[in-house]
Amino acid sequence: MIFGNTREAYKICARLVTSSFLIVCLHAQAGNQQEIALADSVRVALAHAIADGRPPKPDIEDVSERTRYLRWLDEMSQRLQKKISDPQMRQEFLESVWYEATRAGLDPAMVLGLIQVESAFRKYAMSIVGARGYMQVMPFWTRVIGDSDHSKLFQMQANLRYGCAILRMYIDMEKGNLYLALGRYNGSRGRPDYPNAVLAAWNRWKLQG
Repeated sequence: MIFGNTREAYKICARLVTSSFLIVCLHAQAGNQQEIALADSVRVALAHAIADGRPPKPDIEDVSERTRYLRWLDEMSQRLQKKISDPQMRQEFLESVWYEATRAGLDPAMVLGLIQVESAFRKYAMSIVGARGYMQVMPFWTRVIGDSDHSKLFQMQANLRYGCAILRMYIDMEKGNLYLALGRYNGSRGRPDYPNAVLAAWNRWKLQG
């Protein structure tokens, strides 16, 4: 499986996130997610990960891994049919979820669980505070690590890419503690409701067997 320089960008970001001087939280809170000041090196690493425009088509050389991936696509497509009725749209969505989650070092089932809780799989979902799309990404992120084009957050792959990159950063900030990282993603760090909801949904989206 090949992700090239993108995987290196995530690794660099992970190393930088764990540095003691990395992040300073701002007093202002923008919606569910808090806007944070990033060290330039982290911002650049995240920006590179976001900007990588290669299509979400995996290169899986191992036969058993590819077989498991195709089985995952088939099973998840059946489960998701009531939420996304169009077969082609559902296929593209699942391919993108798998690709963006995997390149960020996340379990695709966890990403599906988060999407279920955040937007109920609605592409154009918008919260009362302005969070957008499947993963409910706040627009300020397009300014911090993107090109300031908020409309991209309603594009499937862009929204998934932002969401996965941000969640990966939070996990690294919390040194692998998913409970705290998920709380930070939702802006409710330390409170149980949101992490518990995502973790429960994650279990429902795991591949059986």
